Amino acid sequence: MFLFNNHKIFFGSATLLFVFLTLYIAIIPALENQRINKPLPRQMKLLTKEEKAGKMVYIENGCVACHTQQVRNVEMDNVFGKRPSIPADFSNNRRTDFWRNTANLMGTQRTGPDLTSIGERQPSAEWHLIHLYQPRAAVEASIMPAYTWLFIERDYLQPGDVEVKVPEKFIKHKNKKIVATPKALQLVAYLKSLKQSDFTDKSIVPPFLYKQKQKEGTGTGGTANLPDGAELFTTNCASCHQANGEGVPGAFPPLKNSPVVTGGNLELYVTIIMKGYDPRPEFATMPPVGMNANFTPEDVTAIMNHERTSWGNNAKKVTVEEVKVIMDKIK
Repeated sequence: MFLFNNHKIFFGSATLLFVFLTLYIAIIPALENQRINKPLPRQMKLLTKEEKAGKMVYIENGCVACHTQQVRNVEMDNVFGKRPSIPADFSNNRRTDFWRNTANLMGTQRTGPDLTSIGERQPSAEWHLIHLYQPRAAVEASIMPAYTWLFIERDYLQPGDVEVKVPEKFIKHKNKKIVATPKALQLVAYLKSLKQSDFTDKSIVPPFLYKQKQKEGTGTGGTANLPDGAELFTTNCASCHQANGEGVPGAFPPLKNSPVVTGGNLELYVTIIMKGYDPRPEFATMPPVGMNANFTPEDVTAIMNHERTSWGNNAKKVTVEEVKVIMDKIK
């Protein structure tokens, strides 16, 4: 055949076939995806200069190896976002540079939690800095490595320094001040920018599949059939307030002997759990944990009763009916 006898025709035909397949399989579908997947009406703004730099720190330190940024459409992913991810969530992303297409850091496995909406779930810069310096100071059972090279130790703070309030037992050299480097601050800025955009039309929100029934506990004294308050606390609260309820001085307030926890102002207590708290400059901002996790009155009651009867607290337990009335009021 002439095709095999003339090398120019042979290699020319192979080149044309390669170009055709590249256009048909890769380039044209990509252009079509860009055309039909526009940013959502409430799509988050483009990354700032500091957030872009933080994204590069994220890539540089291999965070993508253990953390994803994609909420699957299964119920178990509901803790990571308000809805399943869709292509439009990534439509604002651009190439890192000419040579690297690292715009979408969706990841492939979850050794750590998904970070799609970490900026909403945990808006506190103080928490992120503590967690980066020593993950066990924020989450006792964490297997994440400590990124101590993103911090420096000083004897005295200098103007402009951002001190990290790490519990003393995690500081290698006592009486030293832990200070965040610019790279640490940039990484935290990027993490805080990760927020899932809402749909304007709620009727087209993709559903979560394989919904799980709520786990019930075996409480007593008027709290039968409530979820496990200790488990809920460990999952949603212990990373800041610590498993022993003592918090982190200068960062997160203690729940042990707290007048809010043991007092009688239940409306304030429930409001803090559901909507967060940010009135005191000496402590970090608390996110709306209850709203982010879609807490039911039973969930809030279980957490409150756990906190009111743990670490030496000896306050009267609350009922689901009391909590439900308050939650209906503060909606």
